[in-house]
Amino acid sequence: MEGLEKGLEELRQTFGSGKTRDVAWRKSQLRGLLRLLNEEEEDIFRVLHEDLGKHRVEAYRDEVLLSLCGRSEEVGELCSGEFGWLDGYKEGENSNSIGMVKLPWLVWPSKGEVVAEPLGLVLVFSSWNFPIGLTLECLIGAISAGNVVVLKPSEQSPASSLFLANCIPMYIDSKAVKIYEGGSSVAEKLLEYKWDKIFFTGSARVGRIVMTAAAKHLTPVTLELGGKCLGIVDSRLSLHDKKVDLLIRMIKKFFAKNHLSRIVNKQQYHRLSDLFNDPSVAASIVHGGSRNIKDLVIEPTIMLNPPLDAEIMTEEIFGPLLPIITLNKIEDSIEFLRSRPKPLAIYAFTNDEKFQRRIVAETSSGSITFNDAVVQYVLDALPFGGVGGSGFGKYHGKYSFDTFSNDKAVLRRGFFAEISFRYPPWDDLKLQFIRACYDFDYIRLLRLILGLQSRRSI
Repeated sequence: MEGLEKGLEELRQTFGSGKTRDVAWRKSQLRGLLRLLNEEEEDIFRVLHEDLGKHRVEAYRDEVLLSLCGRSEEVGELCSGEFGWLDGYKEGENSNSIGMVKLPWLVWPSKGEVVAEPLGLVLVFSSWNFPIGLTLECLIGAISAGNVVVLKPSEQSPASSLFLANCIPMYIDSKAVKIYEGGSSVAEKLLEYKWDKIFFTGSARVGRIVMTAAAKHLTPVTLELGGKCLGIVDSRLSLHDKKVDLLIRMIKKFFAKNHLSRIVNKQQYHRLSDLFNDPSVAASIVHGGSRNIKDLVIEPTIMLNPPLDAEIMTEEIFGPLLPIITLNKIEDSIEFLRSRPKPLAIYAFTNDEKFQRRIVAETSSGSITFNDAVVQYVLDALPFGGVGGSGFGKYHGKYSFDTFSNDKAVLRRGFFAEISFRYPPWDDLKLQFIRACYDFDYIRLLRLILGLQSRRSI
């Protein structure tokens, strides 16, 4: 890759200079990203429509709004104490405490604190499904934490990739953030280098490749792999007998004006189409199923009780296909969930609070949303990420900052007189003293100190 070595060296020099640790610099970069979102909004809508056929309202809701964290002023003040991300930091400073911690009397008169330090040179692989929002969300977290970044946009959303490569250097420091476009060969080349953090969004298959490459350098990795998002609909709800009819009715209402996003490319179109090839899967279709390869459009399709071992039930779908599995009792859904890979999200529709508590306590997933769907994804106050086969690591909002930071423990102690209870030779009195320190038994502690003093052990 032309210029890669030189670009990486410039990033290392930038980080080594300490510039990215300065809170004033971090704020200036984040304000630049805010200007990008405001000034380039129409271009963002254009490229998302070109890549995915997204309507501008959907593009704003799912991509721009996510990057704005719901409040435009928050991006510009991301590092301020008002939001608690860098409490204790001041303009012009590059190192300070973000939180004092309580220590036991055993180490008195020491003070403990936690410093959030940047990891260094980080590599971000963004995805094609939310090519703008997820990219900028990661960039916000990495910059706010004080890192330098290499960004690899997805080649499967080429218009968005080109937009990011052209626009980002216009708004933020190009010596701290560099974008490299291209396909798998570019990704493979990037993975040959040592990084301080890798953030990957994509398939489990490629995620394994990333993990294997990272293991060579013991590089920490965050994987956002998707996986299946499973829904539970309580049969005791009043709409039970009509749920499929209601779904069909709402599909027709929502997409009557052709507001359905298209499949990103022919590769993904054929992948989804292949799921229909199984005759038993095709036989389970109760609505939809039509396809148009010219426009890369697949009609929203509902399948009722397809075989559980069919590919559509074992692989991530990421398309307008909805398999529905009916169970004898709603309680059986918990065991059904536990028997399958851990999902990225569970959506449960039920008014039974006891059943809700059971779902929370007895299942494992990246997130759970009751009586709604997808909305947790755009709420920056909640962490977003998978567990197990759906990935690991969290981001969005403050969690993005944490993902790209190292919480460094710092203990400070002055040169005061030492009390011998910390050191040999050991005796029962010193054991009692150590116990009293952890029990915070102040009266007993005072008596023991006086006892030690009387023995001239200080």
